[in-house]
Amino acid sequence: MPAQSNGFESPTTMPRIVTIGAYGFDEHGFFEALRGAGVDAFCDIRFRRGVRGREYAFVNSQRLQAKLAEMGIHYFHFKHLAPDRTLRDRQTSADNAARTTKRRRTELSDAFIAGYGEQCLNDFDSRQFIDQLGRATRVAALFCVERAPAACHRSLVAERLRRDLAVEVMHLIPN
Repeated sequence: MPAQSNGFESPTTMPRIVTIGAYGFDEHGFFEALRGAGVDAFCDIRFRRGVRGREYAFVNSQRLQAKLAEMGIHYFHFKHLAPDRTLRDRQTSADNAARTTKRRRTELSDAFIAGYGEQCLNDFDSRQFIDQLGRATRVAALFCVERAPAACHRSLVAERLRRDLAVEVMHLIPN
């Protein structure tokens, strides 16, 4: 008897990976960037799936998921790829020392990068991650909120996927 398909079998080819943050985008620009990149799988790697402020309400979980469904983009939440409170506090301390804010940060601290590697990437299986997206996935977006990819853990996940699987990575940033 043949196995039944749930539409999420292991891909035969590697999807492209894009990364995107919310800061700096307006609602229209954000969704147009996803559409323009051909995104068909959206990977939310935030711990808390909300953003303060009316200007970014479009990326709060329920609104975001509804819009993505309307666009035909599959939504995935990978909470285990979100840094925990202690690690976020470590980055906040580095931001304070550099006299910057999360929204203006341009890079992650060495302490955060090392901690994220230990906390989230030591047991990360790149192939298993891609397999969870399903065979039909051609372009997967890694999403968090920071504007600059180097200021966000999404770039660390993207780099790991690029290194392990030789996937193409592109960062979508606002103009």
